[in-house]
Amino acid sequence: MRKTYLSIGIISVLGMMSCQETNNQETKVTDSNTPLHLLAPEYTTPYKEWTAEEIKQHLDRIFVYLDKETPTRVLDTVSGKEITDYTQLNEHAQLEKGDFRLASYEWGVTYTGMLEAAEATADSKYREYVAKRFDFLSEAAPHFLRLHKEHNVVDRQMKQVILPGSLDDAGAMCAAMVKFSHTASGVDYKELINNYMDFIENKEHRLADGTFARMRPQANSLWLDDMYMGIPALAQMGSYTGEQRYFDEAVRQVKQFTQRMFVPENGLYMHGWIESADSHPAFHWARANGWALLTLTEVLDVLPENHPERADILDIYKAHVKGITSYQSGTGFWHQLLDRSDSYLETSATAIYVYCIARGINKGWLDVISYGPVAQLGWSAVSTKINENGQVEGTCVGTGMAFDPAYYYHRPVNAYAAHGYGPALLAGAEMITLIKKSYPKMNDSAIQYYKTDPKTDAAIFGVDGQTY
Repeated sequence: MRKTYLSIGIISVLGMMSCQETNNQETKVTDSNTPLHLLAPEYTTPYKEWTAEEIKQHLDRIFVYLDKETPTRVLDTVSGKEITDYTQLNEHAQLEKGDFRLASYEWGVTYTGMLEAAEATADSKYREYVAKRFDFLSEAAPHFLRLHKEHNVVDRQMKQVILPGSLDDAGAMCAAMVKFSHTASGVDYKELINNYMDFIENKEHRLADGTFARMRPQANSLWLDDMYMGIPALAQMGSYTGEQRYFDEAVRQVKQFTQRMFVPENGLYMHGWIESADSHPAFHWARANGWALLTLTEVLDVLPENHPERADILDIYKAHVKGITSYQSGTGFWHQLLDRSDSYLETSATAIYVYCIARGINKGWLDVISYGPVAQLGWSAVSTKINENGQVEGTCVGTGMAFDPAYYYHRPVNAYAAHGYGPALLAGAEMITLIKKSYPKMNDSAIQYYKTDPKTDAAIFGVDGQTY
């Protein structure tokens, strides 16, 4: 009996194996029965055609989070009550704390991102966000200045506004206020703008030739970050006042930073330069290169077309874009140290590059065929770091200057690093404009950008819409 059962079991197993082999033969994918080039790759980030509505959903999530976490109230820290009459401020008055400060350089970028989002989406809530906070800061500032004079105390956030002590305090906020002032009505931000500009022009430390510099970590250090912390504000003041000298100074600063810190062989800037050093180890920190590229982009935005050195700035911009593009990873992100693929993938720099490249295409400085897919892949990467709560993840925290790789490799990332939010808003807004102005289309499984509508949904097509 046992032999009978054993025989039946063997026959049953063999039968199942036979069926499996038959099924495998029937479902086996081969070159002869399947167009293998159309198989879906296993991408780690989305590789797709984006719509403006999809991108706006990401921007809206960021907005909801930031609107909640950047309140505009003054509190008495002893009683816990709100102070609405600013003439009654006392030495215990402080701005209510959310997750982020209202007057940091990171938030200068964020205000600009909100303005660009408002323009790209035609949704007024983004602009209203800026108006509410600028109006609040403008109204409260003189009263906090009085408090400082009378009691020698001042809220940390307001101190950055009324008593800026570095380019970090002044430049990005000044530039954002100038941009907003072009179309704002009802509130005059001139006093705050002039206060910021006074620091930039007259109080910031400089090298002998006038280049913005710091006295840390070494004497007469150039930080690539300071291109953004000071130069766009100068260029914006040119557009604000009509005075040529601001444009000329912005161009001079760009060229002096570039002369010392740009590495032509790879199209990247080094992060730090020390006046007394014999050599300068080139650590190409991603976000600092982002600040440099954003500076070039913002200067080109407002530098008059007939400025005698505009072509020089455009050449620097194009060389930098070419260099940065060559280091984009297959995920769409760029690495923390751009030329070191074993360093981590970083969100804020990726978002800045997306914005600057998309902006260049939209302004006609770059070719859409070559650079449209670069920007789109970068946006796809950034989109994966905007979580359901509207937080931007994967952003490197604030970073000083170093001359060894370990420092950069091990900088923490944090969703509360304010550096990620403005760039993400900028990137999404400019991508909306880009896909509205051009025609991204999947062709032979690759994103291609077209200047005219191909008018086909074929998997593979030629420029005439035909399949070849």
